[in-house]
Amino acid sequence: MNDARTPHPSPLPARGDREPGASEAGEGRSGDGIWHNVRLAPDTLDDPSLASANAIVVRNAAIAWLGDERAIPRDLATMPRHDGHGALVTAGLVDCHTHLVYGGDRAGEFALRLAGASYAEIAARGGGIVSTVRATRAASEDELYAAASARLAYLLADGVCAIEIKSGYGLDLATERKQLRVARRLGEANGVTVRTTFLGAHALPPEYAQRADAYVDHVCDEMLPALAEEGLVDAVDAFCEAIAFSRAQTERVFEAAERLGLPVKLHAEQLSDMDGAALAAAHHAVSADHLEHLSQRGIDAMRDAGTVAVLLPGAFYVLRETKRPPVEALRAAGVPIAIATDHNPGTSPLLSLLTAMHMACTLFGLTVPEMVAAITRNAARALGIEATHGVLGIGRPANFVLWTIDGVDALAYWLGRRPVGTIVRMGRIVTSTPTTGER
Repeated sequence: MNDARTPHPSPLPARGDREPGASEAGEGRSGDGIWHNVRLAPDTLDDPSLASANAIVVRNAAIAWLGDERAIPRDLATMPRHDGHGALVTAGLVDCHTHLVYGGDRAGEFALRLAGASYAEIAARGGGIVSTVRATRAASEDELYAAASARLAYLLADGVCAIEIKSGYGLDLATERKQLRVARRLGEANGVTVRTTFLGAHALPPEYAQRADAYVDHVCDEMLPALAEEGLVDAVDAFCEAIAFSRAQTERVFEAAERLGLPVKLHAEQLSDMDGAALAAAHHAVSADHLEHLSQRGIDAMRDAGTVAVLLPGAFYVLRETKRPPVEALRAAGVPIAIATDHNPGTSPLLSLLTAMHMACTLFGLTVPEMVAAITRNAARALGIEATHGVLGIGRPANFVLWTIDGVDALAYWLGRRPVGTIVRMGRIVTSTPTTGER
């Protein structure tokens, strides 16, 4: 623990010095104190007038003050000091769409796609989501936790301070519960904000073959109420697509969520235009995700409802899609855009939000300011946590990253470099690397 006798804490071991699979449980020191000699990126400040600020004060794991170091209030001025060595500071990143908890992998299916098989063809052969369902059902909760912990470590090392984790690889009550319990454990063990999403309507399980409506009944009447009662569900999602669930079936899932007071979101318009985004907007969805085939009707509905467009360049890249989301039309309509890894074993085995950011700029044409908003304030909004995450402001939890770069444009520029100096997550210093040298 830092105190007045140790005003300049020695750096913690760099994340790159250890295998990222190691658990962070118990790791980290209090981040309380004065973070000075820093440059606050105006892109993630809730008050743009503080763009010249060079200090952040953290007290009781929350941001107590930020501004010019010379103006720190007297009652805070004697707190321990943390020298930022001129680092750029942004709000902690938010990965607002992942499927992090699952059994096995699908590297073999990736090889099939390289050989020319389509997503739908692989699913028809018994692959795709259902193959991961088999592996996830067979794995114990501890096995799922160990595997997901190793994956999560990579995302946390990128500066992620809040993350969504979906279920949807169980498709039965026991396994969906197991996935969501693991997601909760991951948040508690790693000191990271985890928002859980129930995705029971992800695919049709084998035992319900040719009985999709009966399975939707099971999702709405049994699975969702039970999991919500256990406090395991923060939001509800569905996969509205020809190979998954129809618009009418999706609406039944939304109605079940609404009866329980849970917000909804949707995998929409990834492979075809099912008018899912407009349906999601009609139910005041916090987000509609993928959106390669999004229509102007869907864009207008999302704009009117305030629904966030979550773009997933990892899946676009792995599936070798050619129709990109209508970024220009979303921009023109003023629909907020977020970016996420969509980490999953089948179509986006991506474990770097930094890489997703670069890909969103190069593949989808996002500008640097749009990219920064997409992994901070807009991503937080897509999870319904914009009041606490995504920007730096007084009273918010202390989630921020010190970067060894000159400006935010470098976050879009580098590939394969992780310019993270220090991460303060939930008020704890969890990663610290040297901030001297190249910037």
